[in-house]
Parts: sequence; C-alpha cells; structure tokens
Amino acid sequence: MIRATVPIALCAALASACAHAPAVPPGAVPPAPAGQPSPPLPPSPPASPAPPSPPSPASSAASPAPVEIVFAAVGDVMLGSAFPDDGGLPPDDGAGELAEVAPILSAADVAFGNLEGPLADGGTSEKCAHSRPGRCYAFRVPTRYGRTLRQAGFTVMSLANNHDGDFGPAGRESTRRALDAVGIAHSGEPGDVARLLPKGRRLALVAFATSEATYDLNDLETARRVVEELKATADLVVVSFHGGAEGAAHQHVPTGPEEFYGENRGDLRTFAHAMVDAGAALVVGHGPHVVRGMEVYRGRLIAYSLGNFATWGSFNLAGPNGVSLVLEARLGPDGTFRSGRVHPLRQVKPGGPRADPSGEIIPLLRRLSREDFGGAAVEVGDGGEISPPRAVPLAPSALAPPAAPSSDG
Repeated sequence: MIRATVPIALCAALASACAHAPAVPPGAVPPAPAGQPSPPLPPSPPASPAPPSPPSPASSAASPAPVEIVFAAVGDVMLGSAFPDDGGLPPDDGAGELAEVAPILSAADVAFGNLEGPLADGGTSEKCAHSRPGRCYAFRVPTRYGRTLRQAGFTVMSLANNHDGDFGPAGRESTRRALDAVGIAHSGEPGDVARLLPKGRRLALVAFATSEATYDLNDLETARRVVEELKATADLVVVSFHGGAEGAAHQHVPTGPEEFYGENRGDLRTFAHAMVDAGAALVVGHGPHVVRGMEVYRGRLIAYSLGNFATWGSFNLAGPNGVSLVLEARLGPDGTFRSGRVHPLRQVKPGGPRADPSGEIIPLLRRLSREDFGGAAVEVGDGGEISPPRAVPLAPSALAPPAAPSSDG
C-alpha cells in the first residue's frame, strides 16, 4: 500500500495504488464529524519496560536520546481558484506547483500550511458583491485539491484567515470535509483544534485570526485560556496566527497593534509572547504576504510571518512578496527550540514555489530578525541553518515563569 509521503512523481506513475492510500496518515488522530470539535487525544502510550541488563562491571549503556519532533511550516497556500470560472486553475490540479517542496514536507513529522481559501465545488459568495473589481478577492479551491495537499506531505492546515469565509459557513464545512477525507488535520473555527500524534507525542495545534468566525487573536484573555486548557492534555501545543499588515512596506514587526484598511490586525508581539507564557511550544504566523523576522522567547521559536508559499493567479509576487521559505524547526520533548533550517524559495507569476539557489531569503531573514529582536533574534547561518541566539541560555532557568507584574502598573 502506497503511503502519502511517496514523492509526487512516483504517485503519478502508480496512480491506482495511490488512490488506495490510507485516508488518515500514521500518527494522526482520526477527525471528528464535520463541524464538531476534535476528540480528545488519547494518553501517550506507556513506554515498554526495558529488559534487565546483565551484570557488568562496566558502566551501563547510554540512554536513548529523547524524542525530537521535526515541524515543517509554510505560509499562505492557495493553489488556484475556480471562482468566478476555471480560468484561475493551474495545470495538473496544482501537483506541479508543489513537486519541488514535497520531499521537504514529507520528511517532517508534522507539515503545516495556511489554507488561503475554502475547498468547495460550488456555493454562493456575498463577500465581493458590492465591491469594485480589483478591490476584493474571493477564492474557491476545488475539493479534489485536498488530495494534492496530502500527496505533497501536508498533515495539518490552518483555516483561520480572511479568506476562510469567502463562501460562508457552507464553504467552511466543505473545507473540513475535504481535509478529513484525505487525513489532513485542521484548526479554524472555535472548537476546531488539530490533534496529532507524531512519534507518540500528543500535539495540539490551534489557529487564530482577526475574525469572530475563528479563534480571535485580539481576544487575548480567551486565547490564553484556550492554550492553557490544551496544554493540560497535550505534550506540545503549537499556535498559528493570521495577522499583521500586508505587503512589502510591512516586513518589520512593530511594537503595538497593527492596522490595515481600518482593521485591527493584532498586537503580534504581545500575542505571541502571551501564547508562549500560556504553554505554546511554537508560534508560527502568516498573513502579511512577506516573510518577517524570527525570535526565541523563553526557549521557544516565534516566526512572525512565513510569507507567500504557493499562491497561484492574482497574487502580487513582485520583490519581497515573491521570496519565501519552508521553515524546519526541531523541537525537544518539552517544545524547546533546538535547531532548524530555512529552505529558500521563490515564486514567479503565475505562482508555485521553486527552490531559490541564490538563497535571497537567508540574509533578508537574518537582517529582519536582528533589527526587530536584537539579542533575542534567531541565528541564521549562511546555508539557512537556524539556531537559538547565543545570548539566550537554553538551561531550564530560561524557561522559569515570568515575574508577576508590579501592583503599580
């Protein structure tokens, strides 16, 4: 039986075998019925008792290394839109768009992306009914593209963004059904939490955006409570957010709230730090359509925006909008950021990620991180290697709870 992690080219050659691949990949928790909260994670399996060691005057053998989770993450994914007609769809249902990155995603224990638009084969959109052409965009991705995402290696998607509701509640429900059918976990609407079991570790992912139809990142009190409750039942909690102003003029992460077209797009530094304080092991952002800097806070990695990953058609891919990356983060058993890598990508109209031999994103990411976060900035090597900043210790004392705020404010 062919598993979904087989490279795209081989799946194309063995289409009949791939069609019978298991809908739920190994390590994933079976999804709940559409629109219902995901079931609670089962307890982590108990470790098998080790056989007694024979007496020996020599020192005992070294213990096995603690489990490490490899988490791959990308930004916005919109493989093509069938609205208002099929002219916005790429060849081969987008499979060719993802062929170069599929080996990276498939090699990770968890592979995440932000699904920018509902998976639906019909329906009505009221979103742009009263807008001038070119000032409003509504996307509708065919449901069969769920299979394309799974064959590329994705195991979990965020549905919390400003396009998830382009076709209303029916579009959201259709999206959940299409992802459930191919075994991709998801998070978006309140109550919708992705739960996976990579290497036997209980991982919960919850996605936030600036919308009442999703977990709202501007409701900080509720966001803290959600993450604290998830941490009580999961070994690792990952937080995704769709926020921040958009475009090449907004590559930096400001201090305080961001406004874009009159909308509050979030105080992202405050939000991300609060999520780590509440128990998040990793925080990944998307939404600005450009890559932003990364920092390490209390031993945890925060990536403020992963940019445009696979955006076909009407997206602006000029300048910094066209360069992005696959983030590969290696997390310790407690979620501590150990090391990782960024895989440089570039998109050229009409879209689709391609490996970028020039590595343009590497010095850009290094500069943005240092300028925005100083001593807390992630270290970025010339080959794309990333590591915790030398100024931030990795000892347990670095993860001690923050001091309580003083009473005088």
